[in-house]
Amino acid sequence: MAEMGSKGVTAGKIASNVQKKLTRAQEKVLQKLGKADETKDEQFEQCVQNFNKQLTEGTRLQKDLRTYLASVKAMHEASKKLNECLQEVYEPDWPGRDEASKIAENNDLLWMDYHQKLVDQALLTMDTYLGQFPDIKSRIAKRGRKLVDYDSARHHYESLQTAKKKDEAKIAKAEEELIKAQKVFEEMNVDLQEELPSLWNSRVGFYVNTFQSIAGLEENFHKEMSKLNQNLNDVLISLEKQHGSNTFTVKAQPSDNAPAKGNKSPSPPPDGSPAATPEIRVNHEPEPAGAATPGATLPKSPSQLRKGPPVPPPPKHTPSKEVKQEQILSLFDDTFVPEISVTTPSQPAEASEAAGAQEPGETTASEAASSSLPAVVVETFSATVNGTVESGSGAGRLDLPPGFMFKVQAQHDYTATDTDELQLKAGDVVLVIPFQNPEEQDEGWLMGVKETDWNQHKELEKCRGVFPENFTERVQ
Repeated sequence: MAEMGSKGVTAGKIASNVQKKLTRAQEKVLQKLGKADETKDEQFEQCVQNFNKQLTEGTRLQKDLRTYLASVKAMHEASKKLNECLQEVYEPDWPGRDEASKIAENNDLLWMDYHQKLVDQALLTMDTYLGQFPDIKSRIAKRGRKLVDYDSARHHYESLQTAKKKDEAKIAKAEEELIKAQKVFEEMNVDLQEELPSLWNSRVGFYVNTFQSIAGLEENFHKEMSKLNQNLNDVLISLEKQHGSNTFTVKAQPSDNAPAKGNKSPSPPPDGSPAATPEIRVNHEPEPAGAATPGATLPKSPSQLRKGPPVPPPPKHTPSKEVKQEQILSLFDDTFVPEISVTTPSQPAEASEAAGAQEPGETTASEAASSSLPAVVVETFSATVNGTVESGSGAGRLDLPPGFMFKVQAQHDYTATDTDELQLKAGDVVLVIPFQNPEEQDEGWLMGVKETDWNQHKELEKCRGVFPENFTERVQ
């Protein structure tokens, strides 16, 4: 029986609620159609508008504050990784390593402290502030429903009083329901009439406290972070001063099978008198392209070159071609012996002088050279004797790439570190061409195509690339 009674009560309550909803809906329809008057409170409606505006502003502020905190956390992670990178590259024997490590630890702690204080003093306060809005919003909605019930009870009571046939029992019951509805409505209305203005006025103090907390925490954070950054700057300045003369480059070590360099200088005559004829310098032993003199440094790595101006080029060594001295001497007989260095490109002034000293009917120097000198000497010497110095081997020929400027020869091996770079071996000849976009050219880098690749493919898009200038030497 108890179960049946419970079910009956539940069913009765549901029926009562359904009846209330129908009555309210009917009342609202009548009010909208103008067939029933509606109790209005303009002052309360203004409070509700302020409440909705305050809720919208607070929700936006909460969202933006969470975004700010997420950004602080992201910056913390980025700063932490940056400091970890510094610790990895900071070599153990460099001064200030311990100080730099301590600064990184303090940096991490400062970020953590800043984030936590923002959560405690801003975000949690914001959550508490917005936590009161849902309950008030629910009570405002309930007040609206109770107001409709009150108007409906009032209209029902008035209709019974104006009826032609009055039923005193119904009128008494309607009056009782009206008094009850009015009491419930007024209790809720009075409470909200007090709370809403108070809540609206509290927004000023809340905004002030929130933004003062954020501004104060951020000011203190940046002040402490500035000190850490200054300390790190002092450590790095000290490192720079103590190692200012050291470029941290690896010095090249001569290989065991590298031939000894013999730079022979001519000995003056015993009596001190000047030599009668110009000296002929001939290097009979070719020098390896990668050999380095004591104290010379190799060019910096490509990553260093691409980020800034390259270091001055290392000592450049051009392999000399082994030429018999008697062949060169027989070239000019006893008429004139110019000073010739076979280790460098031909010198126009000396070659022109040799051409001017030729007597009519004698074999030209270029013809003699073609039968006794290597091809590189003959080509350059012939161009000089004819009175012209060509800028590059066949600068006007059609088999060179468009925009060809000059040739260079690799003096060191270079390993490409990117797809737009050329892979070079010592001795490779590169045809230098201009950049398509001059703004893309980094200092110390040239654009070109290896001569072997050009002769094989004749396609710039497939063969061209950039390379460090100080790994090469201009040959034409």
